[in-house]
Amino acid sequence: MVTDKQALREQIADRARALGFAACGFVAADAAPRTGERLREWLAEGRHGDMLWMEEKADRRESPRALWPEVRTVIALGMSYAPAADPLRLAGEGGVGRVSVYAQGADYHDVLKKGLRQLARWIAESTAHDVKLFVDTAPVMEKPLAHAAGLGWQGKHTNLISRAHGNWLFLGAIYTTLDLADAPHAHAVAPGHRDLCGSCDRCQRACPTDAFPAPYRLDARRCISYLTIEHRGPIPHEFREAIGNRVYGCDDCLAVCPWNRFASAAQANRAFLPRAELAAPALADLLDLDDAGFRRVFAGSPIKRIGRGRMVRNAAVAAGNSGDPALLPALERLAGDPDPVVAEAAAWASARLRGSGGEAGSAVEVLAAGPARVDVGNDGLGALARGIEVEVDHAQR
Repeated sequence: MVTDKQALREQIADRARALGFAACGFVAADAAPRTGERLREWLAEGRHGDMLWMEEKADRRESPRALWPEVRTVIALGMSYAPAADPLRLAGEGGVGRVSVYAQGADYHDVLKKGLRQLARWIAESTAHDVKLFVDTAPVMEKPLAHAAGLGWQGKHTNLISRAHGNWLFLGAIYTTLDLADAPHAHAVAPGHRDLCGSCDRCQRACPTDAFPAPYRLDARRCISYLTIEHRGPIPHEFREAIGNRVYGCDDCLAVCPWNRFASAAQANRAFLPRAELAAPALADLLDLDDAGFRRVFAGSPIKRIGRGRMVRNAAVAAGNSGDPALLPALERLAGDPDPVVAEAAAWASARLRGSGGEAGSAVEVLAAGPARVDVGNDGLGALARGIEVEVDHAQR
């Protein structure tokens, strides 16, 4: 049984690397005391939009001990998904949809859980201590904990930034009854938690919908990742043109960060390599999806959780922005779709392509006809550009 604290941290970090994690750090369970307060403020302001599950589990999300009173140490882990290609390369390409980098490969939930389970099992067997593991489906504030553990800092876009891996880390956590945190940053694979954003505001300026009311503050209701993934109803008209050809998520605030120049695609887990059908999906193909086709195309992808309705809604908005009249027949067919949210988006897109302004049927009129059945997933905060977790209190850095 391993008992030496320093040796155990080093062994855990080594095993984490072997399992595909690029970053590993250790922090006491009470190391981010302001997290709950900031979360409550964010929720009180309504900036979480439709994500009512955040309200329902807010008390458990406030701190690790609210979720598991016996936890002493949080092992924060990051797995790189750094892209080889420019995430912004398809901007303005009217015939294709843009899918966020994180969703172009295998479902990160599955990949991270596999690695976390193997690491947690080794820790439990080697130390006889209890462990629990979490990806972002649980009420865990991964980014503040990763920040406190030394994996990086929360930037002005509220996402975690690593000096070694830029903006491209999936985060997971192992909670344990072990006491490993007396030197919380000494054994981080990607050390450094000081804010290094400086005067840079590229992420703020890059946002197409002005979702940042101030640095370190994010309004989910204006975020394209929220609108295309979490939002269940019609996308507000004021944001439709800005969405462009994005059909799932948005990478703009992440992609422009200068710290990405230190990230290497060679360090990315190969499971996250983009699938050909997700790297640049044709809008015509997306508009043609039925439920069975949607499940077939997006099997093994995090995209599967939003269901066919939201994907086709998003594709219709992108089609309306495409300027491509060849998409009109598909849109006109979808204007009679049983899902009223899809039908409204298709009618708007048809009108826009025909030059009539795209005001065919308001969101209020569509909802008055009765809401569509929505299969709501609970992907935690990871879906929102990996960033809508809580506003960052800059003064606490």
